Amino acid sequence: MSGALESVSLDRMFRGERLLLEAHNLKKYFPVRGILFTKGYVKAVDNVTLGIPRGKTLGLVGESGSGKTTLGRVILRLEEPTSGRIVFDGQDVTRLKGRALKEFRRRAQIIFQDPYGSLNPRKTVYSLIAEPMKVHGVRVEDTREYIIKLLYQVGLNETHLYRYPHEFSGGQRQRIAIARVLALRPEFIVLDEPTSALDVSVQAQILNLLKDLQRTYNLTYLFISHDLGVVRYMSDYIAVMYLGKIVEMASSDELFEKPLHPYTKTLLSSIPIPDPKIAKSKARIRIPGEPPSPYNPPSGCRFRTRCPIAVDKCLSEPPLEEVERGHWVACWRPGEL
Repeated sequence: MSGALESVSLDRMFRGERLLLEAHNLKKYFPVRGILFTKGYVKAVDNVTLGIPRGKTLGLVGESGSGKTTLGRVILRLEEPTSGRIVFDGQDVTRLKGRALKEFRRRAQIIFQDPYGSLNPRKTVYSLIAEPMKVHGVRVEDTREYIIKLLYQVGLNETHLYRYPHEFSGGQRQRIAIARVLALRPEFIVLDEPTSALDVSVQAQILNLLKDLQRTYNLTYLFISHDLGVVRYMSDYIAVMYLGKIVEMASSDELFEKPLHPYTKTLLSSIPIPDPKIAKSKARIRIPGEPPSPYNPPSGCRFRTRCPIAVDKCLSEPPLEEVERGHWVACWRPGEL
C-alpha cells in the first residue's frame, strides 16, 4: 500500500482529528528456530494500520496472545518492526538512531503492568525518578523540589522520597511509576494493563489519576487491556485485535452500542452485569475452542475457525473497511450475528 493510500485511510478513520501517532502496515514476526535453520515465524503483529489523535486515548482489546502488548512495544521501538512505518508527530521514527531515537523515547513512554517488577528494588523513589531525568537531559532548577511536586500530583508526598519500593503497596508503586514517566515530560504513553495487578478499589483511583493527568498535560494514551469495562471508561476510540490483526475499530460509544464483528460481539457478551435479572435475560455468545497459534494462523479470516456464522467466502481475508461512518470492520458478514 502506498504512503498516499495509507494517509487517506487514517484521515477517513479520524476525520478532522490531528494524529500524534500513526502506524502503517506494521508487522512483527518472531522467527521459530529449528536445529539448523528457521522453521517459520510467529506472526504476533500482522499488517496493522492505526492512528491516535493528540490528547485522546485509543483502547486496544483482545484475548491474551492476540498481539496487544507486542504492538505497543513495536510502536515504541522496544521491539524492532519486521516491516511497516511508525510516524510520530509527523516524523517517521521507524529507522531513527542515536540522539533522535533517544529524544523520541523521552517523548513516548510506557507504564508496565507489574508495579512490582518495573521498579528497581535497590533504589529510592528519588533515584528512580531522578535517574531517567539525568539520562534524557531533563533539566530543572531544583530536582528535589521538582520530584516532590510530581509525587504530590500522583497522590504521594515528600515523606516517600527516600523510601524503597518494598515499603509501598501495589497502588503506591504504580503511582511512583507514573511519576517517573511524567518527569520526562512525555506526550505519548503506552499503558500496558496498568491496573490489572491491583485491587479493584485501587484500580479506580489509578484510572481517575490517569484521566486527570491526561487533561492536565494533554497526554495521548494507547491503553492496552483485556478488561472491557475499564477500556470503555478510559478510551475515546477502541480497536479490537485478534491473532495479530485489527478486526474492528470505532469510537468507544459506537463500538459498545453497535458491535459489528462476531468476535467483538462475543467479547462484549462476556462482560459481567451486576443486576441478576438483566444478566439472566442477556444471551451470552460462547466461542468454541482456543485461539489458533500465531505460528500457523488460519487462511483467510483468522476468526473463521471459531466463528458461528463463517461461510466459504471467509476462506479469503476480509479487508478492514468503513462499514458505517467512523466504524471499521474486517468481516464479510458484519452485523449478522
